[in-house]
Amino acid sequence: MSFDPADLLGLDDLLDPEELAVRDTVRSWAGDRVLPYVAEWYERGELPEIRGLARELGAIGALGMSLEGYGCAGASAVQYGLACLELEAADSGIRSLVSVQGSLAMYAIHRFGSEEQKRTWLPRMASGEVIGCFGLTEPDHGSDPASMRTYAKRDGSDWVLDGRKMWITNGSVAGVAVVWARTEEGVRGFVVPTDTAGFSAPEIKHKWSLRASVTSELVLDGVRLPAGAVLPEVTGLKGPLSCLSHARYGIVWGSMGAARSCFESAVEYAKTREQFGKPIGAFQLTQAKLADMAVELHKGILLAHHLGRRMDAGRLRPEQISFGKLNNVREAIEICRTARTILGANGISLEYPIMRHATNLESVLTYEGTVEMHQLVLGKALTGLDAFR
Repeated sequence: MSFDPADLLGLDDLLDPEELAVRDTVRSWAGDRVLPYVAEWYERGELPEIRGLARELGAIGALGMSLEGYGCAGASAVQYGLACLELEAADSGIRSLVSVQGSLAMYAIHRFGSEEQKRTWLPRMASGEVIGCFGLTEPDHGSDPASMRTYAKRDGSDWVLDGRKMWITNGSVAGVAVVWARTEEGVRGFVVPTDTAGFSAPEIKHKWSLRASVTSELVLDGVRLPAGAVLPEVTGLKGPLSCLSHARYGIVWGSMGAARSCFESAVEYAKTREQFGKPIGAFQLTQAKLADMAVELHKGILLAHHLGRRMDAGRLRPEQISFGKLNNVREAIEICRTARTILGANGISLEYPIMRHATNLESVLTYEGTVEMHQLVLGKALTGLDAFR
């Protein structure tokens, strides 16, 4: 049996033909449509083709792909994870586009929406015709969503929303926003067409991470919505938090895509860059770095596989997703930093993906649950004691 250095543990043996086909389709798309251009997009701080890219992603079934019906692909959790890995191997911003569309906005409507809301929005979102965003985080309330200030009050049969949301992926290009707000009944979700009077989404500039991604503030000034805009099937924070769990699962996979890209760049560089008369990959210290990176990369992918199988079996718990996000993003950042040392000064050049992935992962580390929040989730699971408050 031959040994494949790119698949150190033989993890492809865990995948069936359909899963391999999904992986290869997304990898091919990303290689053709993202990798040749993403360094320029990152340097310019924009994603100029986002609407076209969304339609292409819809055409290959990547938007809301783990949802059933309404034009969605109905893929397994493992298939969705593999797609996230390949997308983030290209760039975290592209994976974020897909995650926010499918695992947050579409997932919220699919799980908690009315039949009318599902039929109105999901088919167009699955095709990429309509881009969605998800408004939970606020300028002063990130890790503590229970303290959100965005408020929705009844006015006759209508609802009127006022508030601000911050760091919202896809915000200024979205056709629909799922916005969470306090009400007299508790936290409720609202499906907000972005052309509604009083809604605006100014884009956030001057980012040094996720530069090839659209990030916005959502401003709601007296946004009047009909009664049918509220998500009818959930009240309370369990609604948005369940959406976040689904998106965090994608991050467990995606972060390993960024790590793989950096690792592969480091291996190739180490085999071709010569110092002191031989490739730097022939030196013991470089080989030690590559070995440690490979161990953490393949352990992380194996963990993602395990969590994906548990999700497909209906047995994945939020604490286990926290375990995966905490470990994989943290290790992905370390892999990127080690790869940078192997490339030396070239590691900071956009001719290579290292620094782009490293800066992107600094955002991935803290969004959808900071390191500290996931540590406390696991701490509570281990001790039975709540340290959040």
